[in-house]
Amino acid sequence: MTPVQCKMARVALGWGIRDLAKHAEVSPDTIARLERGERLRNATVENIRTAFEKAGLEFIPENGGGVGVRFSKPNDPNCQNA
Repeated sequence: MTPVQCKMARVALGWGIRDLAKHAEVSPDTIARLERGERLRNATVENIRTAFEKAGLEFIPENGGGVGVRFSKPNDPNCQNA
């Protein structure tokens, strides 16, 4: 997950830095550091990514069109994103 993907994912969910920090169980400063492009421990980035995935997002890798974020297709039609 890149810094811009983190920002895009937060916006897609309508989350602020504190919201994401709460869901990922990290400090708001950790989120700010990630979004500034500072290097974090892999386990910390994985916790943040998992919080987004639990909220219904998936990350799109570089595939010629650039990295991105999108809502995952729910398996249950009654499932709501975020």
